[in-house]
Amino acid sequence: MKKMTAAVVQTAPVLFDTPATLAHAEARMAEAAAQGAQLVVFPEAFVGGYPKGADFHIFVGARTPEGRREFQKYHEAAVELQGSEIAQLAKAAARHKLYVCMGIIERDGGTLYCTAVYLGPQGTLLGHHRKLMPTALERILWGYGDGSTLQAVDTPWGKLGAVICWENYMPAMRMAMYQQRVALYCAPTADDRPTWVASMQHVAMEGRCFVLSACQHLRRSQLPMDALHSRLPEGEDTVLMRGGSCIVSPLGKVLAAPVYDQDALLTAELDLSDIPQGQFDFDPVGHYARPDVFQLAVNTAPQRAVHAAQGASTVFAPPPQD
Repeated sequence: MKKMTAAVVQTAPVLFDTPATLAHAEARMAEAAAQGAQLVVFPEAFVGGYPKGADFHIFVGARTPEGRREFQKYHEAAVELQGSEIAQLAKAAARHKLYVCMGIIERDGGTLYCTAVYLGPQGTLLGHHRKLMPTALERILWGYGDGSTLQAVDTPWGKLGAVICWENYMPAMRMAMYQQRVALYCAPTADDRPTWVASMQHVAMEGRCFVLSACQHLRRSQLPMDALHSRLPEGEDTVLMRGGSCIVSPLGKVLAAPVYDQDALLTAELDLSDIPQGQFDFDPVGHYARPDVFQLAVNTAPQRAVHAAQGASTVFAPPPQD
């Protein structure tokens, strides 16, 4: 079986400055490649930003002009899948011969999505996954993904897929990934609690896959508080996200231990023979499954608000003039 080197990036973007964030991402990709990495995973919402502590002046039953203006800034910092920003990152992936899983805030019309994009060493966008279930107040900022973006992508080392933050607590979501035989299970996250690493070990053992989790290291000074109303404590050195990124083997061994309260680039050599060895006594969608008792149905059809009638044009023409 093949071996490969993977890296996870633990750092923060430059919120509301997408060009600076892209430059930061490219520098980290170069650093990872210099250390022999062939795959690099970035945190959730890296391009576009995770506005930790921001409340957008929301309260039940009403919004405010201040909150709308703050959302406008956040909307403008987001990127489109076919936009120049993703193309720039794809070129960087090609330059460094990397597969990349990058957390972005995706803009699609008036809706934002928390998305993970897959970039390949040929400089192409291989696929993307939109977070199915934003958590708590995230739901005021981000739309809901659908099953059409659950598809993992091919790499020389097996399938690569992403499950974002608390999607990892959705058993059906995990099973949908295991059924695809995901070997490289990416878990970009904003969860920096000590319980997260134990969860990643559980996922690795349950799925008999390598788990690569990347979380931001973000301090209060890195958020432009003049642009965002925040409910978190004052102080430039206040840590908003403390990291805790890690890489875990299919039998739950932590190959790259979590680092807290600092920027880090974690790397590990992955021996793909660990996967079939782990599956010897447990395969969640194979010999350890009981399809006669349990079955999961996954709807992978894109969900659209408007459907044209059969045989009709999807372009709405103006009515004829008298």
